[in-house]
This record gives sequence, structure tokens and C-alpha cells, in this order.
Amino acid sequence: MTATGRGGALAGLRVVDLTRVLAGPLCTQILSDQGASVVKIEPPSGDETRTLGPPFDEAGQAAYFTALNRGKQSMSLDLSRPEAQEVLHRLLADADVLVENFLPGTMERWGLGYEQALAGRYPRLVYCAISGFGGDGPLGGLPGYDAVLQALCGLMSINGDEESGATRLGIPIVDHLTGYVALTGILMALNARHASGRGQRVEATLYDTALSLLLPHAANWFASEAAPKLLGSAHPNIAPYDKFRAQDGEVFIGILNDGQFRRFCAHLGAEQLPADERFANNRARVTNRAALKREIEAAIGGRASAPLCEALMRAGVPAGRVSSVPQALEHPHSAHRDIVVRRGSYTGVRSPMRLHGTPGTPGEAPPAFAQHADEVLERLGFDATARERLRESGAVPGH
Repeated sequence: MTATGRGGALAGLRVVDLTRVLAGPLCTQILSDQGASVVKIEPPSGDETRTLGPPFDEAGQAAYFTALNRGKQSMSLDLSRPEAQEVLHRLLADADVLVENFLPGTMERWGLGYEQALAGRYPRLVYCAISGFGGDGPLGGLPGYDAVLQALCGLMSINGDEESGATRLGIPIVDHLTGYVALTGILMALNARHASGRGQRVEATLYDTALSLLLPHAANWFASEAAPKLLGSAHPNIAPYDKFRAQDGEVFIGILNDGQFRRFCAHLGAEQLPADERFANNRARVTNRAALKREIEAAIGGRASAPLCEALMRAGVPAGRVSSVPQALEHPHSAHRDIVVRRGSYTGVRSPMRLHGTPGTPGEAPPAFAQHADEVLERLGFDATARERLRESGAVPGH
């Protein structure tokens, strides 16, 4: 494997990516954006997200797949075959990181488990396993999808209102954060390797991640033994911290302290509200949140949302119009922050971290299935005859 040559904090890092769908591919895309060389190994059937559409791009790949696989080389291996395992071993010979999200036990069944086969052979390898629940315990080894974890781990129970009932968050938040958990664990393990000279196993599970998102709801329950309830867009501990109706749409106003509340009321010409004992401090405002919401909506009901929010922000009061996805991506500040990545016909969203000393560069458009198989195999020392044998055997399909 060779480095991408794009620079970045992780330039020279070599990553073997055995992941599919969201959490793993997101993790490895961020590694690539920061300069790592990533080879994506797909099963013969391909990464499922290639088919999760419409919409599809002009090459026939689902937009979902393109969001998660920028900057990678792609090949396919049937890892149940010894010949394909030999290809993987050649990749691992100089790899720093392997990331996989098979059901627990799959790598062991192929004779490729970390403790079973890889740790001794590749002592510097950081091996990251992503799964729904881990490999043991009451739910160990079972499959886990984002929405199922949202339901099981209490996230749906605090999202929604009385009219909607418990509702799935509109983004795959558990998968997404699990990708960042895996990323963080990998970077921690690489840092530890500087001192020890040895890699280690890193584990990221959707279950642990989902429960970690229960902030502050878990702490509230530990302290009060009162189960959190549906609050719509409101916050259980803070008021006003909610969605409100303005003249031409909805706005979100987040006020954390009494000073912000006074500035907010002064801007609206509602100086009487901080003097009202029902709203004098946060505890009182939380208790009387319904009455406070009526007062605020009466005060802003005749105001346009965008200028209202900009004026409040400049007065030190956090506020934002409830925007559509196109409105958010087309906001002038999104352009200023270079959020959108364009590579020919490909358009995506860049990784959110920015390193000013070692800036990364988002890689090329996501690869077609097994697009780089010959290139990778040749780099690993397989001559034309050997590459043809691998194709004919089915060990390296799809190219």
C-alpha cells in the first residue's frame, strides 16, 4: 500500500477497510480525508449502501454510498476463500489499521480473528471492530441497526411530542456517532502505540454509543428516579430552549442564563417578563415553560424569522431559523466554511474537523465496485498470471 500523497495529519497511515453501510465507512472516510491511504475491501455482493436509493448518481451508485466512501481505493475479496485471505495478509503486512463491522465471530470463523491470528503476526496492527452489541452478554453477537438501537436504548422515548409519540431521530445518529467513537478509539490506540510499539483491539458498539447519548436524561433519572418524558423540541432542564412560531416560520431560541433572558426580553420590548416571578430564573421558567412559550410567541408572532434570529444572535442570544436541508447547505456561512466538497460530478460534505497546521484534503470521488483491484494486486506483488488466477477462482470478484 502507498500513501495517497495528499498530505494531512495522517499521511503515511495505511488502513484496510472491511466495513459496509455507515459507521465504519464514515470512520475510514475521515481517516482518508486527513491523509490516510484507505483500501476498501467489499464482499462479492458489494457494500449494501451502493443500492440504497433512489437517488442514484450518473454512475448508478446510490447517493447514500457516495456520502461515506470518498478518497478510497476499492476491491472485492471473498474472505471465505484461502486465496482471498492471502491477499488480505499481504495488505496487512504493512498496514497500521484494520476496521471491520462483521457480526462478531465472523472473522474468527474465517481464521482471521485478532487474538486468534492477527495480533501475533502483526503486532503493530490496530484492529477496530464495530458491532451492534459486542460479542458477548445477553445481546452479544446480534445484529443492530441504528433505528433499532434508538428504540431499544431510550432515544425514541425522548424524541417527539404527545401528538407524534416516540419518534426516530431523522438522521442515523447512533451509526454516525459510532463512527466517531471508532475513529477516536483508533487514534487513541495509535497514540498508545508510539509508547508501547504494539497495536491493540479497539471496540465500538452501537449499544454503548446510543446509551452515551442519553445526556442529560440519564443523569436526570439517576437523580430524580422520574422517567424522562416527551418534550418536543424543548429541553428538560432549560427554558426558554425550544422552538417558537414566528411570522413566516419557526425559530429555535436557546437561552442558558438570566443575562441572556434579559437581553432577549429587552430586544423584544418585553422587559416585564424578567420581573415576573414565574420567569425570574431558570428554575421558575422551567416550571412555567408553557406560559412562557405563549408570551414569547405573542411577542415574535409578527416578526420575520431570519432577521429576528440574526438580530438576536448579534445581541448575544443564540437563535436560529428552522431551516430546510437545502437552506442549511446553501447558507453563506456554509460556503465560507468550505462545507461542500466537489470532485467532478461528485458533491459531498467535508469532514468537520479542521487542522490548520496539517490540513487534510478530501479525496477523490467514491470508487466504483472493485475499481482498483488490479492496481492494488499489482502493488502487492501479484503478477498478471496470479491476478488472472485470483479472478478465475472467484477470490477477487468484480473486476
